[in-house]
Amino acid sequence: MRSRSHRRTPHATHRRAAAVALAGVAALIATAVQSGTATAAPERTPAAASKAKPGSESVGLTPAQRAELIREANATKARTAKDLGLGAKEKLVVRDVLKDRDGTVHVRYERTYDGLPVLGGDLVVQGDTAGAADSVVKATRAAVKPATTTAEVPAAKAEQQALSAAKAEKAEGADVDRAPRKVIWAAEGEPVVAYETVVGGLQHDGTPQELHVVTDATTGEKLYEWQAVQNGTGNTVYSGTVDLTTTQSGSSYNLTDGARGGHKTYNLNRGTSGTGTLFSGSDDVWGNGSPSNAESAAADAHYGAALTWDYYKNVHGRSGIRGDGVGAYSRVHYGNNYVNAFWSDSCFCMTYGDGSGNANPLTAIDVAAHEMTHGLTSNTAGLNYSGESGGLNEATSDIFGSTVEFYANNSSDVGDYLIGEEIDINGDGTPLRYMDKPSKDGASKDSWYSGIGSVDVHYSSGPANHFFYLLSEGSGTKTINGVTYNSPTSDGLPVTGIGRAKAEKIWFRALTTKFTSTTNYAGARTGTLAATGELYGTDGAEYKAVQDAWAAINVGSRSGDGGGGGTSFENTADVSIPDAGSAVTSSITVSGRTGNAPSNLQVSVDIVHTYSGDLVVDLLAPDGTVYNLRNRSGGSADNVNQTFTVNASSEAANGTWQLRVQDRARYDTGYINGWKLTFP
Repeated sequence: MRSRSHRRTPHATHRRAAAVALAGVAALIATAVQSGTATAAPERTPAAASKAKPGSESVGLTPAQRAELIREANATKARTAKDLGLGAKEKLVVRDVLKDRDGTVHVRYERTYDGLPVLGGDLVVQGDTAGAADSVVKATRAAVKPATTTAEVPAAKAEQQALSAAKAEKAEGADVDRAPRKVIWAAEGEPVVAYETVVGGLQHDGTPQELHVVTDATTGEKLYEWQAVQNGTGNTVYSGTVDLTTTQSGSSYNLTDGARGGHKTYNLNRGTSGTGTLFSGSDDVWGNGSPSNAESAAADAHYGAALTWDYYKNVHGRSGIRGDGVGAYSRVHYGNNYVNAFWSDSCFCMTYGDGSGNANPLTAIDVAAHEMTHGLTSNTAGLNYSGESGGLNEATSDIFGSTVEFYANNSSDVGDYLIGEEIDINGDGTPLRYMDKPSKDGASKDSWYSGIGSVDVHYSSGPANHFFYLLSEGSGTKTINGVTYNSPTSDGLPVTGIGRAKAEKIWFRALTTKFTSTTNYAGARTGTLAATGELYGTDGAEYKAVQDAWAAINVGSRSGDGGGGGTSFENTADVSIPDAGSAVTSSITVSGRTGNAPSNLQVSVDIVHTYSGDLVVDLLAPDGTVYNLRNRSGGSADNVNQTFTVNASSEAANGTWQLRVQDRARYDTGYINGWKLTFP
């Protein structure tokens, strides 16, 4: 049944819609750790919660205030580049700016070298004014000094390689959307001159394609690829009757939200290109709650976009995806039987299919928030949509999709830590994804492990989703809004949550001021700890909870330096690591133990090195068995300061254990500062 609302103003009216809501959605400072298991231990008494430091929270900037800060940063960017020690050929390009209540300004920059864009050269500078460089977070620590900027490989070869990459993914109608442009590739290894080619067409499932392929312009080797169109999947639920902000034009109304940056909702009417037709009508009532009514899905998308805008503005002080007060737009009824939704930078818009049989539009609250958050991530950290950074990108959308759902407080779609919880996409009533235990969906991962970067980003997002749940609510069994959760930990030790309100503040601040395009899981740990320290201090329950929640998904150590007690054996002698040389070892002799080592042997490693991505780190058991801890992972981060969990249950505990480290590439140096074995 239709319901009508009073018209509030001639040009910005709220109206009621019996709306169908549809659910479903499909960097670098440190290193990461290896997966394993551990037995449970008694929960320790947590430290007292810290008082928030309001001066460290971002303020809401008007478009004019933001523009002025950007102007100031642009005016001083040459000086900033000099302060950062950048070379004469390097220049900064201002991309985003935030300001804290205490006056601290965070400026995010892209970088160029000799006029060429530096992919993976982004950085965030923090200071008292726009452009002041009191501290900096860089996507790469490597000096941007390519041997040459001259391409030896013709652009046509890069173009052909990009087309081949698209065809390998079974793309349809693949064609070069953007001819190869010369760039400096700095996201991995030593910076080199390269080509970036963008291929259009459709992905195998009908999603528009913006495949970026990076080719070494000297050797012709393919260096990297990622999709710029970021998506998910889902089905139908109901949001009930909701308020919408619309615009009156003459005697008709249309889905334009003048209160939220002019966000508009369009009808693609089964098309797959263009903007479509702006929804309009003679009354201010939209949809009837049935998917067969084209306005119902439009009402959901419009409602979800408004909620997401309000959430970011009211909770985090950000006005619009770019922070400039300008709204994106939504397109519904994309394609035919298209079971997906996606965000695209090129149109600055969210797009929703109608699902199987065109009967289940993917336009729920958490879907809208998920897709809009991809836009936020693109305009802040810019997390590459591939490897570990891609998993963090997807997790960020799931995290804020969930928090927006809680913020909405909609009785028909209550807040929860489930993704696609109202749909029956699996045919058995189960959700699409679970944040408390991601592996329950059959594909997502609960914890970090060394190969997770090769997993599809919708599933490698699992550990970060799990981290956020544990940080918010803690481990173990509990019921929230009628949903029962039971979140485990990889080390078997409990985690005490600090509440969603603090957890979401921490993740947002890390995303906007600490993460870069190449942030991996270990970098996310470092970034969230830095954000927590700024917001709540480093000596309270919040900081300890962040450490423990990361350790609980196998990234880093517990707040108590391992957390589970037990017996430790340590070697603190320095051992130099030759640059691109032979492997070196440091030994620990274990005695007084009985039987075999445990399945959760803790190996705490402290290596000082200027480029940890060069390092291979192994644990050697007394009988010579090799357990690889890391194999040149970690990108351009410096140092390895992590605790690895190893299943050494087949090894005798007593004997001489060795840490073996080898530097496999040139130009960076370091040493083993110490390491420790802990038997829980």
